[in-house]
Amino acid sequence: MLVKDIMMRDVATVSPLATIREAMQLMRRRDVKSLVVEKQHPHDAYGIITYTDILQTIVAEEGDIDLINVYDICAKPLISVPGDLEVKYLARLMVREDKRRIVVLDGNELEGIITINDIVGAILAIAD
Repeated sequence: MLVKDIMMRDVATVSPLATIREAMQLMRRRDVKSLVVEKQHPHDAYGIITYTDILQTIVAEEGDIDLINVYDICAKPLISVPGDLEVKYLARLMVREDKRRIVVLDGNELEGIITINDIVGAILAIAD
């Protein structure tokens, strides 16, 4: 089974210039726990922002969600894989790097995202 067979192609993205409030509103609207941060130019890298990043900023650092931009707290560059990678290797990578979601790129362009839940769901579907 390949990553491209089970990844989500409809990826929620956000501008790096968006405020944390805007990112949180987009997460709620799209019902997701993370957003891929868009590149600012063709040779830039994608980033990712998660609920955990936001909570750490708001609670631990007492950040103002209207004054802080996504680029201030996102993880960039992020770990990515190609769509033609076997899922078993992706699962190993996710466990080793302690990541719950990985972005799928085709060259340097966003193709999809895959989460631990996607992998578990695919395994369960095969077992049924």
